[in-house]
Amino acid sequence: MKTELVHSLTSTFEAHAQRADNGIEFWLARDIQHLLGYAKWENFLNVVSRAKTACDVSGYPVPDHFPDVRKMVDLGSGSQRDIDDIMLTRYACYLIAQNGDPRKQEIAFAQTYFAVQTRKAELIEQRLLEAERVSARKKLSETEKELSQVIFEQTGGNQDFALIRSKGDHALFGKSTQAMKSTWNVPDNRPLADFAPTIILKAKDFATEITIFNTRAHQLGTERAISSEHITNNEAVRNTLLSRGIRPEALPAAEDVKKVERRLTSEDKKALKNPGSLDA
Repeated sequence: MKTELVHSLTSTFEAHAQRADNGIEFWLARDIQHLLGYAKWENFLNVVSRAKTACDVSGYPVPDHFPDVRKMVDLGSGSQRDIDDIMLTRYACYLIAQNGDPRKQEIAFAQTYFAVQTRKAELIEQRLLEAERVSARKKLSETEKELSQVIFEQTGGNQDFALIRSKGDHALFGKSTQAMKSTWNVPDNRPLADFAPTIILKAKDFATEITIFNTRAHQLGTERAISSEHITNNEAVRNTLLSRGIRPEALPAAEDVKKVERRLTSEDKKALKNPGSLDA
């Protein structure tokens, strides 16, 4: 396919992209019909039907990606007529392309175009999730540092911090920190939290924040009192997770957060050197 045609089709597809009120990008089927080389609406509906089946088989709700709509079109007489149309998400367009006639140049282009665009969206989503986890880990570190300081303020020493944190882990996971390290294959010299999924990082952070608040509010002045508070808070968080079908100790370990952070930092540096690199 010639470069000129590729650029032309790319511009045409993007020109027809629209956004719904909730910000979701979509195309209208009657526009896509002609862009993909289908002259007759009936023939194109056959392709859409196969795409809907593929969507359903993939486990995605068809109405979320192929909602029916009505729109007004201009007639030669100057009047307008109400006709059926379909809003298509980027994923729906991709499925239509996959189920279209591969002999059409437009279909061949669209198969690659929407596959690449969908993949880019997946990569962006993955990066956002990784950044969220790194942020959650940093937040937990800050909160635990504050708890250590509170313990020092209330008891006159912070040597009990590790013990209190360990008791909190046992209450949250139903097993010791060391047992969880064994489950997640965490090196002995690394914190358990470095391999915890985001939801666990946020759970631990929430329980620790409550411990800090109540330790100060109730002037808890002994390791025993603060440990009891921390255990109670972690048990409460655990019960909440269990009630929502989440068993903390059964979750798989996440990638070493230090590696994730280094990867994100490296990607940021590359992007600064070559602004177009993230589009590659």
